[in-house]
Amino acid sequence: MAICLDFDWQTNEFMLYCRTTQLREKTMLSYEQTLRLFEKWCKEEQGISTVDKVNENVIRRYIFDLQERGKYTFYSNDKQKAINYPERRRDFRKPVSTITINNYIRNLRVFFNYLERNYIIKKNPMKRVRQLKSNREPKVYLTDDELRKLLSKFDRSYFSEHRDYVMILLMLDSGMRLGECSTLLVSDLELSRKRINLRAEETKGRKERTVFFSPKTEKVLRSWLQYKDRYVESDYLFPVKEHGGSIGVGNFEGNFRKYIARAGLNEEYTPHCLRNNFAKRCLMNGMDIYTLSKILGHSSVTVTEQAYLDINDDDMSKRYQHYSPLNGV
Repeated sequence: MAICLDFDWQTNEFMLYCRTTQLREKTMLSYEQTLRLFEKWCKEEQGISTVDKVNENVIRRYIFDLQERGKYTFYSNDKQKAINYPERRRDFRKPVSTITINNYIRNLRVFFNYLERNYIIKKNPMKRVRQLKSNREPKVYLTDDELRKLLSKFDRSYFSEHRDYVMILLMLDSGMRLGECSTLLVSDLELSRKRINLRAEETKGRKERTVFFSPKTEKVLRSWLQYKDRYVESDYLFPVKEHGGSIGVGNFEGNFRKYIARAGLNEEYTPHCLRNNFAKRCLMNGMDIYTLSKILGHSSVTVTEQAYLDINDDDMSKRYQHYSPLNGV
């Protein structure tokens, strides 16, 4: 029986395979978007409709085209283009970031590795294609004054702002990702032990881990639970008042942008900055890198070291004062 090499067919088969391996929905969506975009480009720009016709030169031409075209100049379907109104965007035709292109390269490599492993193609076009070199962007941190300004801008008489205020404090104090915090159940909390048990299905690495919080945050959480229970019956720690379900990541990010603007802070700040601040402050306060890596849920200490290289001379000067040999003399 002949193997069907049609691009659309093989993409569908690959996505079915991904589903059986229980990949996260976000990962699967990233794969499918990359493959649909590449499939359309191959058909329209190269006249290629089967996966066996894609070679290394085709891949390299695609990468070059991504660099030349700029943002929002190519869509996998006309409906998506009509919805997004690309010409109205401020960054229309601005360069696609190296990070984005490298994500495309990674996703294409996974797809063609799958095809090669299952004997659908004989030669893997991604074998010699490497990711683009990129300059590491320094992580963004909020200063103490900025954090105080941000936290002072909440009107906690509103359910949503009270909820978001507590979430921000908890992420800043525990180092949790937004996706982990937004799906917490009340039963995940161990208030008396000042810890939270993160379920494997909600963590990035699909592994259970424990994070911790301070007595100050414990007090805030106890108060929040009483407040929440007066208005919403939900197993979620941070529910939406109207339906009791967990708050979506996108919804919280939108709220966070509103709070940042209200406080007059840098619009580049995102909820992930809270995690960055947690990590940097832990290092500045003397936490060892191994403990920090475990709390953050990184796969190795090396990942943690590479992620937080932004301690500058001022930071080191402050930290040095705790360790001067003359302190006890």
